[in-house]
Amino acid sequence: MTDILSLVSELQRPRLLIRAARAGLCDYNRTRDLKRLMRVQAAPSPDRAMTALLAEEQDLEETRRKGDASYSLVRHIDILIAMMAEVRLLPRRSEA
Repeated sequence: MTDILSLVSELQRPRLLIRAARAGLCDYNRTRDLKRLMRVQAAPSPDRAMTALLAEEQDLEETRRKGDASYSLVRHIDILIAMMAEVRLLPRRSEA
């Protein structure tokens, strides 16, 4: 399995998207927002949530780059907010 933290650290997105996500981070409510974004009854563990969020964010990024009319800026920002919040909940590897 690929290390989720490595995948997140390698992401490069437009500065404006990241700034918008950071601004929304203070209003993030894990229980409410993950259920809505992932369309589930209960919020999954942070690692399961990150796996799903990363996959959806990659799809959104591809759609954005293609200039596809189905691209949702609001959803992309919401997913980035969730990713930023969830990555903080992941256990850190000790560096030896």
